[in-house]
Amino acid sequence: MLVLTRKLQEAIKIGEDIELTVLSIDGDQVKLGISAPKYIEIHRKEVFLSIQQENNQAASISLNTFQALKKIKNT
Repeated sequence: MLVLTRKLQEAIKIGEDIELTVLSIDGDQVKLGISAPKYIEIHRKEVFLSIQQENNQAASISLNTFQALKKIKNT
């Protein structure tokens, strides 16, 4: 893991297209501004993990459900 120290209004570049800027520091909270192209998805980690969990649940169907869908298709 790369660890960097930045002060208020200082930024970090990631590649050509992404820039993180420290917008404010209030106690133990840091507000970051993220500039990135629209095609790059940006989520808080807990939101990202929730999306992954939902996608995994949606992708895994039971064998009974699969067989029932297969029957419907073949009729």
